[in-house]
Amino acid sequence: MGFNEKVLITGGTGSFGKTMSNYLLTHGCKEIRILSRDEAKQEEMRIAYGRPELKFYIGDVRDRQSVDKAMRGVNLVFHAAALKQVPSCEFFPLEAVKTNIQGSQNVIDSAVEAGVGSVVCLSTDKAVMPVNAMGMTKALMEKTAQAASRQLGEGDTIVSCVRYGNVMHSRGSVIPLFIKQIKEGKPLTITEPSMTRFMLSLPHAIELVNFAFQNARQGDIFIKKAPACTVKLLAETLLEMFEADNELRIIGMRHGEKLYETLASSEELRRSEDMGDYYRVSFDDRDLNYGKYFTEGDVEEISTEDYHSHNTYQLNKQELKELLLTLPEVRAALEA
Repeated sequence: MGFNEKVLITGGTGSFGKTMSNYLLTHGCKEIRILSRDEAKQEEMRIAYGRPELKFYIGDVRDRQSVDKAMRGVNLVFHAAALKQVPSCEFFPLEAVKTNIQGSQNVIDSAVEAGVGSVVCLSTDKAVMPVNAMGMTKALMEKTAQAASRQLGEGDTIVSCVRYGNVMHSRGSVIPLFIKQIKEGKPLTITEPSMTRFMLSLPHAIELVNFAFQNARQGDIFIKKAPACTVKLLAETLLEMFEADNELRIIGMRHGEKLYETLASSEELRRSEDMGDYYRVSFDDRDLNYGKYFTEGDVEEISTEDYHSHNTYQLNKQELKELLLTLPEVRAALEA
């Protein structure tokens, strides 16, 4: 099984879906199915690509029947459909439950019944010790995937997850907002200057998903190590790159935001495999017979700390500038 077969991307009209489609097209994928509920974005993507390999399916992961129709004959699934905006999930948490948890269950069940080779579910750092509805529902998406894995054996669909932090210049990223504010001569609105975020480009996110596809075992969660920076440094670096002197205006943290993001908890790291640029976190494979652990013991020294955006490698201004210049959108904005 490889990328030259039939691939389904749920939520495929988003930033990840478009970048993944580009990757698959360059690797000879013969059919890429895009499942989403936004017909306007599908039409835009259809016109922009003009490729017969792309097949568009109107549907919603909340609706199992529409998922089943897109799933028939598929070899590999990238599950990217989700409600991702933290504030909107805070105000409408049950909508996040329907899409991020129940929708994910629909995708996994449909894939298993259709005999798909592998399903890779996209998660977020906000799923670790979550403080907001978006992170909580993504954490339960991971648990849903792992629960399905427990029931599957050799030769069955492999269900795994990838977890990554802020994807630079993706939908909802602060980078395009800062650039827009710079271009319009408006103040750059900063929630909290000392807030740190992982910096990951979309190509690196694709590398992570590809790595999971190539290496996943049942229930694995893969994490790509990434550098971080403060929001203040990001704003100052962009101002310098655009030779601008806009005011920095602190507006306070939004609903459900964290000061820093955690990609892996210390408990997870104790059962993870360090694979160089990646961590493989295996799921807890104990059964429900917990009694034996109280008598036999399951003792391990707790010495590991969480892996988060405060203690990962911190980019300096020059390094951040070089990373930003790898983004086509930033280069285009600089030339405009």
